[in-house]
Amino acid sequence: MTMSKRLLALSVGLASIFTAWASADTLTIATVNNGDMIRMQRLAVEFTRQYPEIELRWVTLEENLLRQRVTVDVATQGGQYDVMTVGNYEVPIWAAQNWLVPLEDLGEDFASDDLLPAIADSLSYEGKLYAAPFYAESALTMYRTDLFEQAGLTMPKHPTWSFIREAAERITDRDNGMYGICLRGKAGWGENMAFVSSLAHSWGGRWFDMNWQPQLQSTAWRDAVSFYVGLLREYGPPGASTNGFNENLALFQGGKCGIWIDASVAASFVSDPRQSSVHDRVDFALFPSRVQVQNHGNWLWAWSFAIPAASQNIDAAKRFVAWATGKSYLRLVAAESGWADAPPGTRQSLYASAEYQQAAPFADIVLQAIEAADTHSPSVLETPYVGGNFVSIAPYQGIGTVVGQQLSAAVAGQITTREALANAQYVAEREMARARYID
Repeated sequence: MTMSKRLLALSVGLASIFTAWASADTLTIATVNNGDMIRMQRLAVEFTRQYPEIELRWVTLEENLLRQRVTVDVATQGGQYDVMTVGNYEVPIWAAQNWLVPLEDLGEDFASDDLLPAIADSLSYEGKLYAAPFYAESALTMYRTDLFEQAGLTMPKHPTWSFIREAAERITDRDNGMYGICLRGKAGWGENMAFVSSLAHSWGGRWFDMNWQPQLQSTAWRDAVSFYVGLLREYGPPGASTNGFNENLALFQGGKCGIWIDASVAASFVSDPRQSSVHDRVDFALFPSRVQVQNHGNWLWAWSFAIPAASQNIDAAKRFVAWATGKSYLRLVAAESGWADAPPGTRQSLYASAEYQQAAPFADIVLQAIEAADTHSPSVLETPYVGGNFVSIAPYQGIGTVVGQQLSAAVAGQITTREALANAQYVAEREMARARYID
């Protein structure tokens, strides 16, 4: 072969390689660092096998940082991410700004009519779905049956907060590293404020009155927050002000907490003998209420995948979203690690499945908690907003973050509860005025 022919063959070969590279799509996926999402990243080799022309790049962050980064990117139309892990707080707000791509054509396996109605509704805007739920949750009371038996206690299916306090007191044994209760203390609108908002609603409080005036110094809020701070300072673990979902999960799985009230997605983790040292001594009840207010907090959250309008890879992103949230993915998880690990809370067919019911004894109470959440009426008082563990208005992200910082400081003993709520009220009034909700 002559030199010119060799050079021609080499150039053709390089051109074909460069063409292949140019035609490949690289999806940048921003996601949260919890167990279900980490498993999904491991199983994504199956997606790559189906779509070898699509490369996945993961940006895995703790949830406070995730929320900050994706919010900045979507609001500035930065296009840094092709798929964002978001919740039902952001979706309707961002969809109204035309920041998200509607998801109306994800294919047969996605089966949108199989989604639980409450979840689909929370991820929709003007009748269109703008995010696909990966897993969804309400909140549950998880507790150690052995400790309750030793203390002569019986957990009601519908516990009251007064019962929770009594139980936490009776099972606390600090000398032996046993703490009566674990709750979120880590500051963040989606961390401690997810719990505190649900608590305040269950106490009969509300964030704002019908004129959008903040109500953080109302009697209901003072009583609820005083109760919360007292529980953690008296019966919670050391450093409770820095504990979020993952930290409390580790404490409960390690046998350090008698009661943990948090997201229902944790049910499979604390029941798993591969992860939990107390898997055979755990049972579940609903989120507590006040005696006179049968309101269980109305916590409803769905970690979901949305595609920002600024993405340059929308078609490839839709393929990934359809794969990660479709019915086949549930079967993939079941084959890999068992039906109990299937992402919960999104599909009617999952809860109708005999295999899932057998593998997940917590299935019925999780479904009951999700279906009972009334996000349109989160408090017994009339509210101008929807939500339960959050308030679905744009200023809430900033307000909730600052209020969370104040309450975390109160749990740490740096300020009093009264000071925390006074500071919170001031910030809420200032931000609502800036957003022109109030004068």
